[in-house]
Amino acid sequence: MNDKIKKYELSATNLLRSTNSGILSTISKAYKGYPFGSYVTFITGPDRSIYIYASTLAQHTKNLFKDSKACITLSREKKDDDKQNSQRLTLMGDLEPVNENDKEYIKNRFHTFLPESKKYSKMHDFDFYKLSLHKIRWIGGFGEIAWLKNKNWKPHSPKWLSTEIQMIEHMNEDHQNVIYSTFKAQHGKADKKAKMIALCVDGYFIESRGEIFYINFDDICLNAKSYREMLISQAKQYRKFEQ
Repeated sequence: MNDKIKKYELSATNLLRSTNSGILSTISKAYKGYPFGSYVTFITGPDRSIYIYASTLAQHTKNLFKDSKACITLSREKKDDDKQNSQRLTLMGDLEPVNENDKEYIKNRFHTFLPESKKYSKMHDFDFYKLSLHKIRWIGGFGEIAWLKNKNWKPHSPKWLSTEIQMIEHMNEDHQNVIYSTFKAQHGKADKKAKMIALCVDGYFIESRGEIFYINFDDICLNAKSYREMLISQAKQYRKFEQ
């Protein structure tokens, strides 16, 4: 991967992990051949798949049962206020109901990132849906446009998933200095009580003073060994930021 594409990949991942709302487009069931766009909130999984919590009565849910093809568009404006120069990420894939075996994990992750979603669990017509990604289009601003490589964006089941809780507990209990220095280096914030709350293949999430922040890695980590090595690498890289 050349440096330019690597930069795009990192920026696109940061946008994906740092937002929880976008425009979901599905293929209209009522008006065949036309796209139907709707505002949705979402979370990302340990891989880069996107999950939504939706009512079966919602139009986009009715559409997906007819045709699973879908697209979600994310955007973030730059400081110059020129909307045409904003960052945009278009994620195309198939939107389908979450496997029963995965629902409890996704529900808990939803409650972590979008706690207001708990109230919807009392409504019987709500369920979880997964957008498995196939094509990714990145626009970072004028002249920064590319289709990103599919390999890193396709569904993965990281081998560290079964030990995620233990890994988080270990970092929070024994390596809080690493969390502190990394958080300060990447976000410019100092918080001795910042805690790791969730892992993903390209980084992890920290909660600080009621807000959630994404910490990025330089590469994908699919097993515990590579994840540990990346944490050690960041600890060395950001040692000067330690408290």
